[in-house]
Formats: sequence, C-alpha cells, structure tokens
Amino acid sequence: MTSLWLITDNKPGHRSQLQGLAQALASRTAVEAHWIDAPAGHSALWQWLGGHFPAGAGLPDPDFILVAGHRTHLAGLAARRARGGKLIALMRPSLPLGWFDLCVIPQHDHPPERANIIATRGVLNTAHPSREREVDKGLFLIGGPSKHHGWNSAGLLAQIDAILAATPGMRWTLTTSRRTPADTESALLALRERGVDVRPVRDTPSGWAMEQVARSAQAWVTEDSVSMVYESLTAGAATGLLSVPRQGETRITAGVAQLQREGFVTPFADWERKARLLVPQTRLCEADRVAGLMLSRWPG
Repeated sequence: MTSLWLITDNKPGHRSQLQGLAQALASRTAVEAHWIDAPAGHSALWQWLGGHFPAGAGLPDPDFILVAGHRTHLAGLAARRARGGKLIALMRPSLPLGWFDLCVIPQHDHPPERANIIATRGVLNTAHPSREREVDKGLFLIGGPSKHHGWNSAGLLAQIDAILAATPGMRWTLTTSRRTPADTESALLALRERGVDVRPVRDTPSGWAMEQVARSAQAWVTEDSVSMVYESLTAGAATGLLSVPRQGETRITAGVAQLQREGFVTPFADWERKARLLVPQTRLCEADRVAGLMLSRWPG
C-alpha cells in the first residue's frame, strides 16, 4: 500500500492539482491518501528546523509527500525530515529546486532541465473523459478580466452568438466564474431565451463544471481561463478559445499560444474562417504521465 500525504493550503486550484495526481496514482497502485492542512505562520519553519511534524502524528510513514502552493513547501520539508518519504512539489516552488525530490512544473514557467524536474503542459487536474459524453452537448466556460487579460463583453457576446447560429443541433450549457463582471453575467442570462442552459457559478455545486466538461463534445473557453482550457483538453473535449483582450505577452499567454500551434485548441478566429472545431489527435493526460514516471522511478 502506497502512503500519500497531501499537504494543502486548501486553495481550490492547488487542491485540484493534488487530487488529480493522487487519483492518477490510485489508478496504478493501491493508495492510502491522507490530507493534511499546512501549518499556519512560521510553524512549519520551526518544525522543519526541529525535525518534527505534529500534523502527521498517528499516520503511517509517507511514501510520497505531495505539496502545492508556496505555504505548503516548508511543511513538506518538515514532514520529510520527520518521517521520510519522497517530497513532490506541484508547480515551481519558491525554495531551491534541489530541496525537493521531484518538481512538476508547467512548461510555461520555463523549468530548467534537471533530473528532478518533470515539465508538463499546464497544471495537473482531476479531469478525465466520461463514458456519458454526448455528441450534441456543448459547453461555454466564461471567465473574466485578470492580470493577463482585459475584457470586452460585446465582443464576447458576438462570438457566442456566431457559435450558436452555426450549431443549431447542439444543446448548449454556459457557466460563469467568480471573475465574470456583473454586466456580462446579466447579458449572458438573456441567452436562456435562446435555449442556452445558463448556470452562474454561484448556482453550481463544487465539481459541477468538471462533470459538464467530461460529458461535452465541445467546450468553448474564454482564453483567460487557462486552468479550464487544460481541464477541457484533459477531459477529451474539442476545445475552442473565445477571444478576450490580452494585456501584453506573458508566460501564460505564451503557453496558450503553444497549444494553438500544436493543434490542441482552436481560436475563435480560426473557427470562424474554417467553421470547424478541431479534435486533438492526442488527449492531454499529464497527471497519468507524472504518476507513471513517479512509480517507475520509485517502485516501492
């Protein structure tokens, strides 16, 4: 039985990454997973220096300690010093890379080539294809302005209108995010009159959007919602990008541009010219790939 300690700061995105890798490991070997809240403040530093980790008391010694988020890194080091195991950091850590047994870092962060680094397309997630995928089901995933992207409600609505007009046989669902501006959401709610099942994020339970992606043949994602782009690709949906203004070229926009060049996603402008949403030749399954590499490196 492989013992996993998953040290979390309980941020949803970080927790999703940990859960995605844990699920991928569990699909390959028997796993006993233990979730541990990262100690607050400077507690982790003193625990690391003192060689003890009270949060793990009563748990079996870990084979792997998984951490995601800067607040979890010192806690992971403390746990390893106190109880052993291999320490795996998801995303680029704030501490020296050599302090970790393995670092799983997205390509857009330009990780160096080292023996203890695995570069991935995007961050890991819990998405996977569903046997209940419906060929006539489509999904719109709407984000909002961010430090990498601006916003244009009128331009977004025009793109959605064009897609709806071109796909009369599709059943469309639309959901928003916590970043979606109120005026945009109000305009999107009016799409219910055209048969779109509009579900504001506040009206959806945890995990609902992921279930919808897994069951949808097509997913259109505003390009600011980078995590949802990778989740859609991991779920195996044909994925289109709804254009929103960019705030210059950043590592995030460069990562999405790389997906375009490799044929994983279809920008709206390309779809508009060709009237075709491409299905990638290969599905992203980065959590599965990382799990396989971990177990081959440390077979137990």
